[in-house]
Amino acid sequence: MKTRMLLVAAMVALLVLPRADAAESSKNSPDTYRLLNLFGDVFERVRADYVEEASDQDLIEAAITGMLTSLDPHSSYLNAKSFREMQVQTRGEFGGLGIEVTMESGLVKVVSPIDDTPAFRAGIEPGDLVSHLDGEPVLGLTLAEAVDKMRGRVGTDIRLTIRRAGRPPFDVTITRAIIKIRSVRSRLEGKIGYLRVTSFNEQAEKGVKKVMAKFQEEIGDELQGIVLDLRNNPGGLLDQAVAIADVFLDKGEIVSTRSRRSEDTQRFNARPGDMAKGVPMIVLINGGSASASEIVAGALQDHNRALVLGTKSFGKGSVQTIIPLSGHGAMRLTTARYYTPSGRSIQAVGIEPDIVVEQARIEKVAQPTRRREADLRGALDNGNAVDKSGEKKPDGTGKAKPDGADAEGADKEAKKPAPEDYQLGRALDLLRGLSLFSERISVKGS
Repeated sequence: MKTRMLLVAAMVALLVLPRADAAESSKNSPDTYRLLNLFGDVFERVRADYVEEASDQDLIEAAITGMLTSLDPHSSYLNAKSFREMQVQTRGEFGGLGIEVTMESGLVKVVSPIDDTPAFRAGIEPGDLVSHLDGEPVLGLTLAEAVDKMRGRVGTDIRLTIRRAGRPPFDVTITRAIIKIRSVRSRLEGKIGYLRVTSFNEQAEKGVKKVMAKFQEEIGDELQGIVLDLRNNPGGLLDQAVAIADVFLDKGEIVSTRSRRSEDTQRFNARPGDMAKGVPMIVLINGGSASASEIVAGALQDHNRALVLGTKSFGKGSVQTIIPLSGHGAMRLTTARYYTPSGRSIQAVGIEPDIVVEQARIEKVAQPTRRREADLRGALDNGNAVDKSGEKKPDGTGKAKPDGADAEGADKEAKKPAPEDYQLGRALDLLRGLSLFSERISVKGS
């Protein structure tokens, strides 16, 4: 009985220490103490009568895990080992498969594979459900336990049984590796800057600013637009999302977070200075874009700073706070919802793109040869030293250039492979069209 009372006292301390107002609200509640006594009774009975001896630490940690995971899919208990691993992960390097996961109906649900990781190369897709790990069912495991099983010694294999919509369950064998997250990738597509953010870890803001400075150095004012690719980006640190949105905004609110107490509302605002200098932007999202990705997409969309293109995002509009527990790891607790500048909560709803473009494959369709005006017998020329094929003559004499004289460059242009990424291709087309339209308007105006 003494042990039980000590345990109850410890549990009360855990409940009331974090906030003084929480202590006030629970101090005079007899139901709280009755329920804690119930917990103590169950704990003592398990210690005394369970078929196998269980350590007090395991029982208490299991109780805490159950309490937190019953709240929502994102609250959880992190023991000391898991807490250390999480800290390593946010720094951008860790061991495992390379997938961001959550729980759904007792199974592990893939939010997104991380670019250039074993899971990504194995073809794991957002929305996949993992039902078995090495033949053992996931059902009954907590998220932390499932993640722990997926991690392991680098170079070892694990077999995942995947459930994917539209096909029967199948197995995928993945070799564990050190996951080094390169959070920002970039390239120039002609005069359009392509910027992909794969994760909002501690390196993300620095990487985006470095890329934008590089674009300015390489083409400067000739930059026609920016594509910010947030597809399959599972999120990360709130401060990094705010900082990256701020890179492209000159003023206004980026995001607000609201908890159960109105006085705890926080608002994050942009500072003056748009590193893209107002050029048109498109943000790419899909069902694997979650949390911090949705903060950035929502802020740029609400401020009309960018068009959002792709498919609806994941819909994780909640904020988790990591609360260290001295000597016992930490707890990840959902403490607030976040809202876009227009006041939208996208929890369980997601960001709706301005232009819906499903991912697809491009196939060229063979067209029958058709006759044109220039092929008709006796067709008139247009009077501007242009032959019947529509090509300019070199000297106005009516003689076309010899075959192949100008064909090589045209052939090279024609043989350039179209982007395999259909959504990115549409984004690039749209930005090029906007740039061309602006140039023509500018010429007419002058």
